[in-house]
Amino acid sequence: MKSTEYMYTRTKWQVTFIVLSWLCHSISGQIHYSIVEEMRKDSVIANIADDLGLDIKQLSSRKLRIVSRSAEKYVYVSLHNGNLYVKDRIDRETLCGREAICSITFDAVVENPFSIEKVKIEIQDINDNSPAFFSDVISLKTIELTTAGTRFALQTAEDPDIGSNSVQTYKLSDNQYFTLSEDRNPDGSTFLELVLEKPLDRETQSLHELILTAMDGGKPVRSGTALITIIVTDANDNFPIFSQLVYKVSVNENPPINTTIITVNATDKDEGANGQITYSFSKTSEKVHHTGIFSVHPVTGEIKVNAKLDFELTKNFELSVQAKDGGDFVSHCKVLMEVVDENDNAPEISLTSMSSPIPEDSAVGTMIALIEVHDKDSGQNGEVDCKLLEEMPFNLVLSSDNYYRIVTTRSMDREKVSSYNITILATDRGSPALSSRRNITLEVSDVNDNPPMFIRNTYVVYVQENNLPGSSIYSIQASDPDTGDNAKIFYFISNSNAEELTATSYLSINIETGVLYAQRSFDYEQQKEFYIQINARDNGSPPLSSNTTLLIHIVDQNDNAPKILYPSADSGGVTAYEMVPFDSEQGSLITKVVAIDSDSGHNSWLSYHFLQVSEPSYFAITQHTGEIRTSCVFLEKDVLNHKIVVMVKDNGDPLSLIYCYPKPRYCKQLPTDGPQVQ
Repeated sequence: MKSTEYMYTRTKWQVTFIVLSWLCHSISGQIHYSIVEEMRKDSVIANIADDLGLDIKQLSSRKLRIVSRSAEKYVYVSLHNGNLYVKDRIDRETLCGREAICSITFDAVVENPFSIEKVKIEIQDINDNSPAFFSDVISLKTIELTTAGTRFALQTAEDPDIGSNSVQTYKLSDNQYFTLSEDRNPDGSTFLELVLEKPLDRETQSLHELILTAMDGGKPVRSGTALITIIVTDANDNFPIFSQLVYKVSVNENPPINTTIITVNATDKDEGANGQITYSFSKTSEKVHHTGIFSVHPVTGEIKVNAKLDFELTKNFELSVQAKDGGDFVSHCKVLMEVVDENDNAPEISLTSMSSPIPEDSAVGTMIALIEVHDKDSGQNGEVDCKLLEEMPFNLVLSSDNYYRIVTTRSMDREKVSSYNITILATDRGSPALSSRRNITLEVSDVNDNPPMFIRNTYVVYVQENNLPGSSIYSIQASDPDTGDNAKIFYFISNSNAEELTATSYLSINIETGVLYAQRSFDYEQQKEFYIQINARDNGSPPLSSNTTLLIHIVDQNDNAPKILYPSADSGGVTAYEMVPFDSEQGSLITKVVAIDSDSGHNSWLSYHFLQVSEPSYFAITQHTGEIRTSCVFLEKDVLNHKIVVMVKDNGDPLSLIYCYPKPRYCKQLPTDGPQVQ
């Protein structure tokens, strides 16, 4: 038992090898395979990867696939080994009917780079169908006085196979009255007749039964039989005769229901009931009796359409019409009907692949989508032109037959346009033309092509001295039109020189918010201004950055009291006493109080005043210079010793006061809420 199974498997493998050895060859840039019908599921057709010149290791990454509206249910491709397999049973007769050439076509599509190759698989016929007659019993009637040589038309057998596998010969069972005659119609079909060899005698034998056998030319031969019954009657000796053995007619698809397509006509020389003809369908390979597409009027012979004719489904019909007279004599004719295509199908736009989002810096010529355009109509009705409706940085490029690539034609800027609505218009060349549209939304992804930008090149900030350490003094902001990490900004204080290093000891910055903080208090008298560089850097890859200059002016506060230089606190009190000549004239300069203030502006403007002076006063002080002069001429009765206290006041807010007795060691600073000097 095991030995038998092995031999069967081995023999089957050998046959498969012989068949496949001549499958692959190229015709006009098209890969062509030839296989027989009824191959087992998962049978290998060929290695399409080798025929396409593809590396098997790259089949998955290059997305090898079959693109077809019909072939995908019959074949499939393996991405593991590149083999093309039979997916399901292929019946050539179901697929193509009686067409001489039966094939399956599809597009083999690969990407990276993109390529399309047309593949055609021709399905060869095998002898898997036996001849069959439309009816198992063929009934004939003839009058008893029918002369020898009379011919009786017989229906032929049908075999859906083609070529030598179709019906080749007929054989009639042995008898003494009838022989079989085969002839050819103008269309090449067999015309079969039963020939009477000698007169019949109804009284001797009123019924004759013959076996008609149809045989095809396959190996092994298949056959089918029908029983011919001949009833011998009286004198109806003329058959109906059609005006044509073959009628040919063309009809546009989608005719109105009940439209007359053609009228067949037969005549019978007999009179009365023997000459009355009735028309009917005898047989048809399209099985119109089941579909009800056509009807024939039994009296007039008008053939009308009862259902929609669709060129895309069936292009040709073959109808067999019989004419029977009142004496049951029958003649046959054939009606060959060609359906003419009309432009009743709009183009179909299919999106095969799409790349979205696409980086804004994509190179010119980058493919963003692959579309397929298909029109079910034929001829000019099925020829399609495509275009993009709006003016955009894209173009349609015809790749192969019905495939178009949408490619970029110029650079894109996401900051100006972040998405595109692309409308594809497909218009056929029929009259009137039909069209369809397909909208595709393309998103543009951001790349880091914009550095952060400050509003100004230089920012000026005023900060009062004696500020609290850790307080915020300014918020600086930059903007970046990019998105995501490309727009996320970090702020830094640059340390490119010694001056900036000094500034960083006073300042810090929040890297995310750009808020500047004082590290310690500023002292105007030590540092009046700072120049620092602020760097804004995004989080892109690589990051982009820009700089701005921040000029910080320290605003003076009145935090320093005036300092008296003369009389000096280091003089030991020598200058605390001034000698005034008794004979001094009024307005004579006696001495001058000299003071300075470390503050600036109004805070450093000093004025001099007597805080304590004897009465009556013999002296006056110049407010702005500190000069002390005599205010009158001394008299002998006047007191010779006088004590005065000079106060030095700045112009700040609050005031800083200092007063001094004649001896400098008595000088001290007055509180800011001390005595007011008028």
